[in-house]
Amino acid sequence: MSFDLNDLVKDALELNASHAAIADTSKIKFHEEFRKACEKNVCRKYDTNWMGPPAIGPIEELMEKARKYKQGLLFQTVIQLNSPFDLKGMNAGYIKHCENFSTILNHIKTKYGFKDMLPLNAGCCSVCDKCAYLDKQPCRHPDKAFSSVEAYGMDVMALEKNSGIPIYNGKNTVSYVALILFNLND
Repeated sequence: MSFDLNDLVKDALELNASHAAIADTSKIKFHEEFRKACEKNVCRKYDTNWMGPPAIGPIEELMEKARKYKQGLLFQTVIQLNSPFDLKGMNAGYIKHCENFSTILNHIKTKYGFKDMLPLNAGCCSVCDKCAYLDKQPCRHPDKAFSSVEAYGMDVMALEKNSGIPIYNGKNTVSYVALILFNLND
């Protein structure tokens, strides 16, 4: 299949991404410090999910896995808040971003049929209300499960900057980022 990679950007924008770009995967910067935030339980999901640490595996293996991808669609959902302390708005915004992520990911799978993809969202997998990991059972939806850019140790701000996506989107906003890595089908 031959197509312009910018079609992915157009599709993401049409599907409610606020900003989107093709990421130069060779410029992804990895730092163990971002993974350590997971280990410090900043997101309050440490050791509760197959797609997050420690279950997802050592950071070195994840970085190696991510480096095998040649292309990436980086997109951002920007949410307007009532104030910088609008936690309700942030939570609602995260849900909206996750909906965007799911819609864009499913669209890409359907329209482009990439066989080899690595979808990474802002925050840990939330496909199931309760992850099977907590019951010591295998993942119920390995075809839908996703990890986070943080678990892979990616420097999201550097990636946004390198891709021309704004880091700051104005007063009283919160921005959520997702990255779908893929290799073109041969």
